[in-house]
Amino acid sequence: MQGHLSKMRGVLAEQIQYYLPLGEQELHLNPLIGKPLAFEFTGKIQCRNCGKGTKKSYSQGHCFVCMRKLASCDMCIMKPETCHYAAGTCREPEWGENNCMIPHYVYLANTSGLKVGITRHNQIPTRWIDQGATQALAIFQVATRQLSGLVEVELAKLVADKTNWRTMLKGNASRLDLFAERERLLSQISNVLSDLAERYGLDSITALNDQPMTELSYPVEQFPSKISSFNLDKNPLVTGILQGIKGQYLIFNNGVINIRKYSSYEIKLLDGI
Repeated sequence: MQGHLSKMRGVLAEQIQYYLPLGEQELHLNPLIGKPLAFEFTGKIQCRNCGKGTKKSYSQGHCFVCMRKLASCDMCIMKPETCHYAAGTCREPEWGENNCMIPHYVYLANTSGLKVGITRHNQIPTRWIDQGATQALAIFQVATRQLSGLVEVELAKLVADKTNWRTMLKGNASRLDLFAERERLLSQISNVLSDLAERYGLDSITALNDQPMTELSYPVEQFPSKISSFNLDKNPLVTGILQGIKGQYLIFNNGVINIRKYSSYEIKLLDGI
């Protein structure tokens, strides 16, 4: 098999099932855990938007031109509280209408520990799988991406808003009572939430008090005690015993690789699988 990488597709099950897209094909990875796996970067990178070749990947698989013009590559995607759609300066207003001016969730997750995050309503549980969360709980539904960012900013003053990926890959974090954490945090930002609701509309923020917690189990036979990363730009060959998968990382006996980081890189599977 040979093709350009996209982020792994994870399917929620008793144990998460992972599929590696290679162009139009997919490789089911779970049956390969515990076995040798080898692939090689061919040196070709193809922009995921326009399809043109690029020497360097920007914003997870784009050429420089597309990275500069696409709304999905704008800084407000990383910092949603800075959304400028309402100011009329969105790079692609139609894209913004379909992707940002829609309901979003604010959630708590246990990745390398407690964290807060946001995601579109149609990206649950995909977002949690991609982050390597072992527990997750949606706590608010809000009207827009910007508003989800504003709520997240307040919660991020109290808990982390990023995952320590090295800690996440060394094992599963200690189990948390996410319901108790939710109540603890909400009691500290209740005044801010009231102000935001008054500003954006009383129905713009909905507390999700009856949501169940999602538990996620990853196919990992052995976690690494020391983290070293494969870098396709420096060494095109990745080979070893596949010991597990968590988040968007393949865990080998001799290193890890973040598949999402290398979106649009063309790889070729080598003999031995």
